[in-house]
Order: sequence, then C-alpha cells, then structure tokens
Amino acid sequence: MLEEVERWLRTRTWSVSDRPLHRLLAAKRTTGQSVSVVLPALNEEETVGDIVAVIRHDLMLQVPLVDEIVVVDSGSTDRTAEVAAAAGARVVHRDAILPRVPAVPGKGEVLWRSLLATSGDIVCFIDADLREFSSDFVSGIVGPLLTEPGVDLVKGMYDRPLAGAAGQGGRVTELMARPLLNMHWPQLAGFVQPLGGEYAARRSLLEQLPFPVGYGIELGMLVDSLHLVGLDALAQVDVGVRKHRHQDGQALGRMAAAIYRTAQLRLARGHLVRPALTQFERGEAGFEPRTYSVDTEERPPMVEIAEYAARKVA
Repeated sequence: MLEEVERWLRTRTWSVSDRPLHRLLAAKRTTGQSVSVVLPALNEEETVGDIVAVIRHDLMLQVPLVDEIVVVDSGSTDRTAEVAAAAGARVVHRDAILPRVPAVPGKGEVLWRSLLATSGDIVCFIDADLREFSSDFVSGIVGPLLTEPGVDLVKGMYDRPLAGAAGQGGRVTELMARPLLNMHWPQLAGFVQPLGGEYAARRSLLEQLPFPVGYGIELGMLVDSLHLVGLDALAQVDVGVRKHRHQDGQALGRMAAAIYRTAQLRLARGHLVRPALTQFERGEAGFEPRTYSVDTEERPPMVEIAEYAARKVA
C-alpha cells in the first residue's frame, strides 16, 4: 500500500462514535450548513418507510440535524411512493425532475436529478433497501462534512454479511472494483466499501461531477472526486453493519460490466470497449445466450444545466 494511503487511513478514517450528535449540532449551528438526505428508490415498499421513519424521528424530531428527506422514485410499480410519503418523506418522481431531458434507467440518473430536487449544502445518499436501519448511517457520514472544512466526500464503511456469514457481501467490490482501484488508482485503495451506496458530499463538489447513469456511479464519483479535490478531501466512516437485499450472480455480472466500463472510460477517453455483456441461462435446448447492453451514458456536471444555474441565481 502506498505510504500516502497509509497516512490517509490514519487521518481520514473514523468511526461514527468519534462525533457524538451534540458535537454535530454545534458544528451545524456554527457553519449554518443544511443537510438533505436522498433515497433513490425502485420498488422498495418493504424497507423505504422504516428508513425514512428512523431518520425523521432520530435526526429531525429528536435533534435537528437533517433538514429534508427526499425519496426519488424511479418508476416503482408497488407502493414505494405511498409508504415513503406516509413515513414523512417528500416524494418526487424521477421523470418530474428536469422533464426536458428524457430520463434513462439507472441509479446514477436518479442521484444526478436529485441535485435539482434538493437544497442542502450537504447531500447524503442512502440506499432504500436497507434492513434494520440505524440513523448512524446518516450522522456518521455527514459528521466529517460538518466538522472538517477540508473534507468534501465521505463514504460509509461497514460489514456486509451474506447468508449469515460476516464479510461475504460486496462480491462485485472484491472481484471487480477493488482490483481496478488498486491497479489503476492506488490512492483509492484504502476505501473499505468503494461501491457502497451510503455516502455524503458537499453540493459544491457534486455539482461539478459527471454522473454515470447506472451502476458505475459510485466508482466514477470516487475517481472523479480524487482528480478534482485530491485524496485528503475524501474520507470514510465506520457505521457498523449493512443488511440489504442481495442480487443474484447474473445481476451482479451486469453490475460489474457497467463498473468496468466506467473505469475504462476514465482510463482511455474516446476508446470504448464493446458496451454489451452476454450471459448464459439454461433453457429447454441447453444453455441460451442473453445479451444485455452496458450503460454507456453519463450526465454532465449539474452546473452545466441551465435550470440548475437559474435556481442558484434565484
């Protein structure tokens, strides 16, 4: 490991217990920063309500740390929107944000559009499929942004159990993302959960970044942030254990392909590999090929969008 990364691990890796809530509230009052929490959601009626309710109770009603909770629904066919609204979130449909730009499927698309639907100086992203959720996920990753002026982006780190076995989750992280980062961006080798969906950043950083529309968003954001603000502006916080719905192996293969494409684009602008992935499923006549397109689109930095610029002026 690079000496720079070893130093970073000592100085930019914390635990949620390092910053108790009273310290965060004092910092929030002193700096005047506002905090938005965004949950991108697609058919998450079983979990989204509990997550919203915990954040609202612990960090809005008990202590005023969070200023708004926004659930961006990307086309759910279940009761995700109704459950989230009943729990106290403001629910916005993806297609209602920046309607002149046709939406495409993907998590990164939703996160990009959420910048237009929120107002916080600090934006905290939380996946909507988490179970046994703790508000430590929010306070932990928001904390350094309130107390450390030199920090611009904070990733959550945690254990990810799989089928009851500790540390076996995060298969795409271990098989795709971590080798890519270690070989091509070794400064980022210290991140425990580089693909984790729980992270917070200053709006002033997020609005300058391009957003891969799909699963490449987390890796792309880390790499682009490294180049834009440097390693010392990035940090991670241990928030405990993350329990969520795990995807099957083929879905993970498609995720890995999108992540590889995001990395490859950053390694060689203008020279793209074939943006498709063929997988196999056993059918009546034996193994049958299924070919899926890999996300090839990225949204520009939000500061380049006229509607966003106009809102800032207003």
